[in-house]
Amino acid sequence: MTDGVRLATPRGRALLAATALGSGMAFLDSTVVNVALPTIGRELDASLAALQWTVNAYTLTLAALILLGGSLGDRLGRRRIYLLGVVWFTVASVLCAVAPTAEVLIAARALQGIGGALLTPGALAILQTTMHPDDRPRAIGVWAGLTGVAGVIGPLLGGWLLEFDWRWVFAINVPLAAVTVWLIVVTAPESRDEEAGGRFDVAGAVLGAAALGASTYALISWPDSGASVLNVTMAVLSVAAAVAFLHRERAAEHPMVPLSLFSDRTFSGINLMTLAVYAGLSGVMFFLVLQLQLSLGWTPLEAGIATIPTTILMLLFSGRSADLAKRFGVRPPLVTGSLIGAVGVVLLAAVGDGDSYLVDVLPGVTLLGIGLTTLVPTLTATVMASAPQHLAGVASGVNNGVARAAGLLAVAALPAIAGLSGAAYEDPELLTDAYRIAVGVCAGLLAAGAVAAMTLRPRVLTEPTATAPAAAQPEPEPGLAPVSAQAIRPPAAVPAPCSAPGLPPAHGC
Repeated sequence: MTDGVRLATPRGRALLAATALGSGMAFLDSTVVNVALPTIGRELDASLAALQWTVNAYTLTLAALILLGGSLGDRLGRRRIYLLGVVWFTVASVLCAVAPTAEVLIAARALQGIGGALLTPGALAILQTTMHPDDRPRAIGVWAGLTGVAGVIGPLLGGWLLEFDWRWVFAINVPLAAVTVWLIVVTAPESRDEEAGGRFDVAGAVLGAAALGASTYALISWPDSGASVLNVTMAVLSVAAAVAFLHRERAAEHPMVPLSLFSDRTFSGINLMTLAVYAGLSGVMFFLVLQLQLSLGWTPLEAGIATIPTTILMLLFSGRSADLAKRFGVRPPLVTGSLIGAVGVVLLAAVGDGDSYLVDVLPGVTLLGIGLTTLVPTLTATVMASAPQHLAGVASGVNNGVARAAGLLAVAALPAIAGLSGAAYEDPELLTDAYRIAVGVCAGLLAAGAVAAMTLRPRVLTEPTATAPAAAQPEPEPGLAPVSAQAIRPPAAVPAPCSAPGLPPAHGC
């Protein structure tokens, strides 16, 4: 076949490894640092606020610039921007590892977030525009499983590295990045949106970053400082910037994010589903760890190990799960996965003092893992399949931004909804009451994701989307087999093999 890289070939597997490693670094760093915070605080004499911003500085810049990262990849070359993001992220990681003060560490973490915003959308965009159409769903499913594993093993890896030195939490990115750069250079052809002419939409980029950055800051800061002048100002600024951004993108000749993307019912619906599902998932993981440690008395390591079944299921079966969407359409796995996950969360909501892992925690965690394994690969593949190929980077950036915003919103809002404030979480009885309310809301959010999936019009993953004929024609690299335009353009329209709807992207995240 000459219309894309086949997953079963050595080049296909190496390309998948390159994208999973790079995006896995960004996911890993968003969780591994949490374990090291107490040690960092002692050695750098950092205040609690400084430790919070060690985490939040990364989240803030990543969320604010992720749309820009996707747009730059489509315009300037997806491989080029992905490589730039990996290198930027690695240099910032080295700065984190050698930081002499908390202030330098926070600044380096902000730089890390910029690198993450450049590389995160690029991984999915490269897979979508380079892999053979028949292999895309499976490749994206495996990618989703591997990157999900990277996020989950963060606390375990962080605990092990702390046996040596907290600076290794950041330095570990250097060898991972070296392998990623080598693999992507030898396997991935360059691709871009060849129709992206005219001047770059600077105003759109600034307004988009302002809207995402201000809203992220408000969501991060609100639980601690409430309706302070700064938080209210940031919330108002985020709304004003978002309105101005939409007006700009509607009027711009060459918008950074073409609003026509959202005229596709599937693209809009799948992002709405992403918002509900990732809010529920982020909320239950946040509260479950607190409940296991503070109400059941488990150690942080034991609480982290408790979620391993979810990791194993995603690692082993994410690729196979994507095949379901290809065979039956996207609606069945999206609806079924959301509902199975919701049932698992309902079981977890009953966990309380004196419960055992095997009887009370394992069933819920396993069902949640089965639901996510069924759902996430199809979700991610659908997002990418519902957007024109030449806007793959923008589509990935939008979906990643939605997923991260959902997580921030859930963690910021659920404690207040559950009536948990101040130091109340330290009281096991109060925490358990709030935990059950919050996790019940999370189950409802996953069920809402199933409802959103039901509204998708019938479509299958192999159905083409309208796109420009010459969009994203890759430039073959010396010594590599060429990837034809067919790998970038959707194939000729084919009748849907079944009446089920189709598509998904992931986060993802």
